[in-house]
Order: sequence, then C-alpha cells, then structure tokens
Amino acid sequence: MRNLLYKEFHLTIHPLYYLVALFGALLLIPEWLYFLALMYFFFITVPNIFTNGKAQNDIEFSVMLPVRRRDTVKARIVSMVLLELIQITVTAIFVVINILIYPNGNFLLDANIAFIGFTFIIFGLYNIIFFPMFYKTAYKIALPVITAMTAVILFAAGVEMLVMLVPAAKVLDGTKDMTIQLPLLFGGIVLFALLSFAAFKISAKRFERIDI
Repeated sequence: MRNLLYKEFHLTIHPLYYLVALFGALLLIPEWLYFLALMYFFFITVPNIFTNGKAQNDIEFSVMLPVRRRDTVKARIVSMVLLELIQITVTAIFVVINILIYPNGNFLLDANIAFIGFTFIIFGLYNIIFFPMFYKTAYKIALPVITAMTAVILFAAGVEMLVMLVPAAKVLDGTKDMTIQLPLLFGGIVLFALLSFAAFKISAKRFERIDI
C-alpha cells in the first residue's frame, strides 16, 4: 500500500495540483459566493489527474503489479482524499482570515464554522458519486465528473437558498451562534469520512468485477 501511494504522489499526481488549494484565497473576495472557491478542485484537479492517468495507461499498469486490485483503488482514493484535506485545510485558513477582515459577514453564506462543515459534506458527496461511477468501467471519466459536479453544485445552491429564504437557517450565518455550527462541523467531518469509505468499498467491489 505504501508503494502504491508513492506511485500516486510521484507518478500520477503532478505537484502543480497542490497549488489548486490556493484558490481558497478567493474567500477574501467580499460579497462573493464562497462555495465557488471549492469548485476549482473539481474543475481542475480531479478531471486532469484521471485524464492523465488514462492517457498514461495507469489502470492497466496498476493491475499488472503484484498487488490486489482493491489496493490500487484504495491508493487512488486515499491520495485524492489527502488532496481534498489539503484543500479543506487551506480553505479553513482563509475562512479565519475572512472573519478577521470582514466582521460584518457576507450577503450569501458567511465564511464560518458552518461553511467548513458544508465543505466536508460537499467533498464527501463528490467522492460517493464520482469514484463508484468511475470504477464501474475504470475508463469513462466524463459522465462521473459531470454527475458528481452537478450534485455538489445543486447541494451548494440548496444551502445558499436555505440560508437566504428560511429565517430559522440564519443561525448558519455569522460567527456568534455556535450551537448549530459546531455540531454541523463535526457532523460534516464524520459524513465525509463515512462517504469516502463507502466510496472505496463500492469502487473496489466494482473494479474487481470488470475485465481490463
């Protein structure tokens, strides 16, 4: 497993993809839709890593190695989850800076604890949709990417509409009321872990069935 992760980070994942996390700096734009800062990971990192892997016959190479197929899936998903955690960590840093710079908040959902909780949920939702769809064929990339992207965009839009239109959801705004925001953060972390683990289990099972 360690060697497979080494392959992922040294052969599959280009160092430039780490810089995508810096799009978290877009949270410093005042009166902006902050969820868009997360979408660049889905626009750039995921499609390019999997497209490059396809071009380099990474799947075919991996199944020829003396390892279990499910371990190749685990290495890929673990490496992507680690990239997601880097993205979330950098985003959280800019959330703190945003709070210090703009104490009056944002027209849409504020950059706060609730936002970070929703960020974890968004990445977990993407994982449970994209990875099982991709590993159903281990070849087709476009449909899994489009489907997962559509789901997270609709989810983010739903959260924004909820905060704007439902008075009770105003507790998700600001930084003073933590009675809902902290449980949402912890719940988001747990959901991210569960969805990512489920994505691996389903993906591994599907990958073991297909003929490469």
